[in-house]
Amino acid sequence: MTFSIVARSADGESWGVAVASKFLAVGAAVPAAVAGVGAIATQADANVAYKGQALAHLDDGATASVALQRLLEDDEGREHRQVGIVDVDGGAASHTGSACLDWAGGVTGDGYAIQGNILAGSEVVEAMEAAWLDSSPEAPLGARLLEALIAGDAAGGDSRGRQSAALLVVREEAGYGGLDDIAVDLRVDDHPEPITELARLLALNDLYLTASTEEEKVPVTPDLAEELEELARAAGARDFLAWVGTENYEMRVAPDGSWIDVRILEIIRDTEADR
Repeated sequence: MTFSIVARSADGESWGVAVASKFLAVGAAVPAAVAGVGAIATQADANVAYKGQALAHLDDGATASVALQRLLEDDEGREHRQVGIVDVDGGAASHTGSACLDWAGGVTGDGYAIQGNILAGSEVVEAMEAAWLDSSPEAPLGARLLEALIAGDAAGGDSRGRQSAALLVVREEAGYGGLDDIAVDLRVDDHPEPITELARLLALNDLYLTASTEEEKVPVTPDLAEELEELARAAGARDFLAWVGTENYEMRVAPDGSWIDVRILEIIRDTEADR
């Protein structure tokens, strides 16, 4: 009922899962990941306990293959399960039980595990793998995972149709304000085009919840500071930093106002131009 990709970034700093299904809120059941440990997708007749168990095994130093073996040997329902795991070093393992509904199967490679069941055919997994391998290793992991999910959907995806999708990416100190490891945690629980909606949300996530690169930072000169204050007051804010907080752009403006992200500068200028 699901197709997913579990992967580690080429730089070895991020782990994530992208998944889609004709199933309500697939993101609540399938994906789990811990920065510096690994990631897992559990699906088909999903054993959600696998998530905590697998991550505990990986945290104890088990490889993806060993962690998978331990999950299966302790589970009488193993032939109804489908699982993909990637460990801290990018080792990958995937299991498709013999009782999973057709088409069901998976592939693994360096740093990725791709699997699906009740799919249109093997071409879904093949398209996902091709998209992953063709994507730039330098691109953010979330974007690469989404590309693979889009490719699987275009190849037929879940044979029953579409309903939900999710994307989870972890990296140390990648979360809001650098205070946790959640780089991306997005879910589309019930939607006629869940992957398209997931892509829209990822773009918003990148704007609001990721830090600006050095190339995106524009130094705030005295003249620009004066302009920003005027624009903020024209928008009804007390001052520029109050406007930043109101609009949720804290990740893309320096706390002391010394720089502003080029996209946020365009946004505040466009806000005035639209008046």
